[in-house]
Amino acid sequence: MLHLPRLYAILDASYFDRPEACLNAADEMARAGVTLLQYRNKAGNTRQMLDHAGELKRRLGSSVKLIMNDRADLCVAAGFDGVHVGQDDLSPESARKVIGNQRLLGISTHNPDQVAAADKTSADYIAVGPVFGTRSKANPDPIVGLEGIRSARKLTRKPLVAIGGITRANCMSVIEAGADAVAVISDLCRNPAKSAEEFLALLG
Repeated sequence: MLHLPRLYAILDASYFDRPEACLNAADEMARAGVTLLQYRNKAGNTRQMLDHAGELKRRLGSSVKLIMNDRADLCVAAGFDGVHVGQDDLSPESARKVIGNQRLLGISTHNPDQVAAADKTSADYIAVGPVFGTRSKANPDPIVGLEGIRSARKLTRKPLVAIGGITRANCMSVIEAGADAVAVISDLCRNPAKSAEEFLALLG
């Protein structure tokens, strides 16, 4: 069974005004102790994404497991450790064919039916959310709340990653509801080093 660190950092390029600031934030998170990081870039073109991914890999080396959001092809091209797909992206099994069996595969879910379906795939972990209100998506899915995490926990033995509006103030309530890890975007990007240190201290 896959063991995930409790803090699943998401580096969202849209939070930064220039690529160097985004890469520097990744450096700060890694120095603070982050060991799992997803690179998310919804607006970049393929060449930009691959360039940024290659630089992340060069800077962070083997100290941080790197997950590519959406793009299984770029995951392989950049030498990342895995890919994370959503409900509207490449299917889990199609993504698995691209990345092979040695890389990690995660899938986003937003309700019990999707969790149950994801449990039957070859996904290594399942993300559930949004747990709380979030501004990281233009059109977020309905909030699932802590009860959504408790329900998901009953439907799968795969590792659960909670996502959506998770902050230092509420992260432990999500773990206590049954999540194995919390995925954090905005509460990490504002002050990467300090935030990561505080999250890791809280999550233990």
